Amino acid sequence: MAWHLTLDDETYEQVRQNFEWDVPDDYNIARDVLRKHDDPKGSVALFQAYPDGRRETYTFHDLDRRSNQVANALADAGVGFGDRVAVVIPQKPQNPITHLACWKLGAISVPLSVLFGEEGLGYRLRHSGAKAVVADASVRETLAEVRDDCPDLETVVEVDGDAEGDENDGRAGDGDHQADGWGEAKSFEEFVAGHSRERGLADTDADTPAIIIYTSGSTGPPKGALHTHDVWLGHCPAFYMYFERDVLEKTVAWTPADWAWIGALGDLVFPAWHYGRPVVGYPMGKFDAEEAFEIMDEFGVTDAFLPPTAIRMMMEVENPTEQYDLDVDAICSGGEPLTPEILEWADDELAGVVVNEIYGQTESNLSVVNCRDWFEARPGSMGKPVPGHDVAIVDPETGEVVPRGEPGQIAVRRDGNPAQFEGYWNESEKTERVRVGDWHLTGDIAVQDDDDYVWFKSRDDDLIITSGYRVGPGEVEAAILEHPVVEQVGVVGVPDETRGEIIKAFVQPVSGVEGGDSLREEIRELVRDQLAKYEYPREIEFVESLPQTTTGKIQRKELRKREKRTE
Repeated sequence: MAWHLTLDDETYEQVRQNFEWDVPDDYNIARDVLRKHDDPKGSVALFQAYPDGRRETYTFHDLDRRSNQVANALADAGVGFGDRVAVVIPQKPQNPITHLACWKLGAISVPLSVLFGEEGLGYRLRHSGAKAVVADASVRETLAEVRDDCPDLETVVEVDGDAEGDENDGRAGDGDHQADGWGEAKSFEEFVAGHSRERGLADTDADTPAIIIYTSGSTGPPKGALHTHDVWLGHCPAFYMYFERDVLEKTVAWTPADWAWIGALGDLVFPAWHYGRPVVGYPMGKFDAEEAFEIMDEFGVTDAFLPPTAIRMMMEVENPTEQYDLDVDAICSGGEPLTPEILEWADDELAGVVVNEIYGQTESNLSVVNCRDWFEARPGSMGKPVPGHDVAIVDPETGEVVPRGEPGQIAVRRDGNPAQFEGYWNESEKTERVRVGDWHLTGDIAVQDDDDYVWFKSRDDDLIITSGYRVGPGEVEAAILEHPVVEQVGVVGVPDETRGEIIKAFVQPVSGVEGGDSLREEIRELVRDQLAKYEYPREIEFVESLPQTTTGKIQRKELRKREKRTE
């Protein structure tokens, strides 16, 4: 019988008291999610859809055989234990197949978004020291621009398709690509052709490095959070809870979130496969509420991870249960606080569908969630600590737990927690800054009440959360400062009904230059090209001067206060 992590105690209190991690000594992610299931040839792992109407189905056996082939091809290309392989692919089968191939080799995968611009993609490739990259054709030009600046990059493999990922899935490669500086890049199918679909697993355990996921900070460039092979197992107790402890028999899981982020890979894809349940893949591109309902209808989606921004857009669709035949039972949502209106909409318009708020971050994910089967949801609360995750509200200076009801920083005990990151890749000093004693500090301020509910209050830094994406203002400011007529800039997040926050830039032009719509668009385009399509400032205000400290640092707190006064 396949082994699955379940929480079988009758009450939340019982399971928290009795829970213990029990991870096999030779643990490997690929074995867990592909090879332990009772009927891998007869069990669907992936329903793959494309906007052009094509549909494909992959069993767990299919994914195992295909990832074996990719692992053998990567090995022949010189990728070995501990080497980094970047995966820049939207919701297509080659995305998880490449990750699984890396883990079979003992290599470290590096998921990256197809939305990254030149600076965003180039920095992460250089910083991780990626030896190979498997990239969608939609990023061909961006990768061509940065490849010469990535000295460790030896192998480039292209997954075919247009910018939306809806014409070609890589089954019919078109040979080497050498135009536009792309260099010698093999098509995915040509790269794997002729390699065996049989392969054993590298000698790994729960503590073997497996994946680097980049996260934005409030200052400086992005940081790479290094996780080990047991990371997705560490997500399973929360998955079991926010999908209401009913995942072994009926779950069909889907999220529109980019498979480059821990919120998609960790909150949904790999935990679903741990439990032997199918996932739906669909490279939607820009989110479309009606398409979302159509996908959920067509594939009988029962459990979904939907960011609050996506849910608010879906709330604009009239009478969804009359237009679509929906099987959805539970939705989990996080990245920004849920509003009571979302809970009411799901209850009224989706005929009692449960929406469970979840909390986590790239470094230490899914540490607080809701589970209606165990306890009531309290609007405004993120839920209660997940079994196996020791969560407390602490004084960030001393690490001492503060009294219930008093604000402090959310902290997660590091030892014995598979979902806890090992540290920032090649940045030990930054790692130590988020640690005090045995605790990992999240940077989020909250209170915990006498019933164990955790209530988010604010960030302890300037991080911006927009449409579920976490954006560091320093990175956006650095990109804007590259414009020749920008003297100074300060970037903050401002409230927005749909996206939670939007990015606003206060721009001080050089002397003699007046700001206008033309300059606004130039700045937006610059950020899109350099960083990512979601990081550009939707609002730009031109100012004569910016508030600064005595050392010349922009005071973002004063900019936020200024914004509140003008609301």
